[in-house]
Amino acid sequence: MASIDKRPNGNYRIRWRETPGATQKTRTFERKKDAVRFLDHIRGDLARGMYIDPDGGQIPFQEYAEEWRAAQMHRRNTAKQVETYLRLHAYPTLGNRPLGAVRRSEIQLWVKNESAVLAPGSVEVAYRWVASIFKAAMADRLIPATPCIRISLPKRERREVVPLEVAQVEAMAEAVNRRYRPMIIFTAGMGLRPGEVFGLTTDRVDFVRRQVRVDRQLLGVTNNVPEFGPPKSDAGYRTVPMPDVVSEVVATHLDRFRFRKYGLVFTNTYGDPLRKSTFSHQWRHAATKAGLPDSATFHDLRHFYASLLIAKGCSIKAVQKRLGHQSALETLDTYSHLWPDSEDETREAVDGVFDRLGHAV
Repeated sequence: MASIDKRPNGNYRIRWRETPGATQKTRTFERKKDAVRFLDHIRGDLARGMYIDPDGGQIPFQEYAEEWRAAQMHRRNTAKQVETYLRLHAYPTLGNRPLGAVRRSEIQLWVKNESAVLAPGSVEVAYRWVASIFKAAMADRLIPATPCIRISLPKRERREVVPLEVAQVEAMAEAVNRRYRPMIIFTAGMGLRPGEVFGLTTDRVDFVRRQVRVDRQLLGVTNNVPEFGPPKSDAGYRTVPMPDVVSEVVATHLDRFRFRKYGLVFTNTYGDPLRKSTFSHQWRHAATKAGLPDSATFHDLRHFYASLLIAKGCSIKAVQKRLGHQSALETLDTYSHLWPDSEDETREAVDGVFDRLGHAV
């Protein structure tokens, strides 16, 4: 798949194909020994399965990134995030740079500069997508290695979740528009993610068994038509027990607001699907009226639910399952500070074991 021939002008031309049927590539040298050295290099890489396209590294980062982005099986919201982060934060600096010319130090400097305008978490997201693109270019044999190695990212400040109090949730339920009051109670009593709440349909609510099946979420709304998608992860597929008070509230809500489209449980005043951006205005207005902190969001009702389970002595695995977390570690990372302190139990355990030893000293 690789050969050398002498041209009429005295130069030496190398011709090769990565695989049979692939586009033929050529390279010309003035000296035969340079051509032979290059030919041996190409043949060796092809034989070892380590061939790297000599011209692949010349492709601009943005050109390859757009091809990569178009081929990904991303969900709608993820695809939008990738496009936004690349366009606003990666392309201005890296867009015109050839893939093979980008050095590790350039990536580190780019991360440092982005850290001056973005929060640490956003920098990490932007870097993650850039690193994925370089990794894909390496897998496509366009570059021999990725420059995204040993990159120092800004440290993220961990903020402990401070759940809303019962009185605050009650005040919110009273302050919000009557149509959305059942949704506040439902979310606080079930712990579903906002997209799972907005995408909930009546066929997923089992009043007999008093449970709700979560197997999709609302990704977006186009021309008042909902677009459903799978839960955040495989662990998001779950069945959540429905308390009596929640069951009664939902049943009354469905009876009172019968004009709904697409079988959705919670809709706007026109019976159309709820848009997250539109409902956020409803939330903020009611939250101000209820005296909630400015930082409070609809997602905090999910934290409230988790705090109730923990306060009632539910295990880590039980909380993980109800919330649809992928692992118990994710649950602990978010809520470990809410589990009751065990200092006294620790002291009693040690005292009980070493009581006689202590007296012997």
